[in-house]
Amino acid sequence: MEIQALLKILASQDGSDLYLSTGAPPCAKFNGVLKPLSAEALKPGEVAAIAADIMDSEQRIDFERDLEMNLAMSLPGVGRFRVNIFKQRNEVSIVARNIKLDIPRFEDLKLPPVLLETIMQKRGLVLFVGATGSGKSTSLAALIDYRNRNSSGHIITIEDPVEYVHRHKKSIINQREVGVDTRSFQAALKNTLRQAPDVILIGEIRDRETMEHALAFADTGHLAISTLHANNANQALDRIINFFPEDRRPQLLNDLGNNLQAFVSQRLVKTVDGKRRAAVEVMLGTATIRDLIHRNEFGELKGIMEKSVNLGMKTFDQALYELAVEGAIDEEEALKNADSQNNLRLRLKLHREDGHEITSAPPPPAPAADVDSADWNLVDDENT
Repeated sequence: MEIQALLKILASQDGSDLYLSTGAPPCAKFNGVLKPLSAEALKPGEVAAIAADIMDSEQRIDFERDLEMNLAMSLPGVGRFRVNIFKQRNEVSIVARNIKLDIPRFEDLKLPPVLLETIMQKRGLVLFVGATGSGKSTSLAALIDYRNRNSSGHIITIEDPVEYVHRHKKSIINQREVGVDTRSFQAALKNTLRQAPDVILIGEIRDRETMEHALAFADTGHLAISTLHANNANQALDRIINFFPEDRRPQLLNDLGNNLQAFVSQRLVKTVDGKRRAAVEVMLGTATIRDLIHRNEFGELKGIMEKSVNLGMKTFDQALYELAVEGAIDEEEALKNADSQNNLRLRLKLHREDGHEITSAPPPPAPAADVDSADWNLVDDENT
């Protein structure tokens, strides 16, 4: 079984991920739903052979040592894919992410308009947070493209791997891929300021050193943008603080408060037409927000966000309420993704009592016939 043929199916049907795992048929995700691409399960050693075929000799040596490998694949006329190879139960597994070559326009993603003001700022720190597969990279690509089309300057990205390929427009964009154009995030970050950037995109903040670089970039007059794995702004702040020892935290809170432009958190939710859309929480670096961060009073942030809708801020529950009222998602989907189901349920109830309708969830479809008799479940992963 050739991975190229499977990737062609994934790309042609606009799927997001391909999964190859011993004992299960090849599967792919389409609009968040995992579906088999074959009735035949992969046999022991079959995925390992596929993995060996797509790695070069140096990568095979590294994989034998680390038991992990990340690489990028490009298939002419098909697309570009981010591939992760790993071991499980003494067998090799592969997950390939479909990297869309066409950068979506900001307007098509229906993101909060205030983000356009944020991406055009001269300096500061912008952090996108969310689970794996929540669409952070897509939203960032659209925002970087917007700046590229509307402002002149030098944009540098440091990514592992490069997910969207940008073209030079009003700005010059240099995209550096870890393992291809630089040996590591840290090596690239240490030399970034010598490259006279205006905007610096760091693919992901995973540790204290990367966070320190991002704050230093913002503090020296650059717009620093990155992503972080967290569910919302409060959780992201807690995670950032935990990167640092106790004695460094007062200075961290001062630097973070002084430089914050925005925390943007997003989750992909299912729309009534079976597609997906981002529910977006926005916390802007206003004077009040910065003061609360300085004083480590994170528990007060949500209340300020709820009261600052006129400034462009919103919580997840407010975003879900808006999508439900708009009719983009049904009430069940809104409540399933809410931070506070009781509060959102009450708000939707009051909306109905005012004479407005909220879309209800459609009845579940009839169960599909089994692909084969293998004892494994198709998964509908909400965090993809």
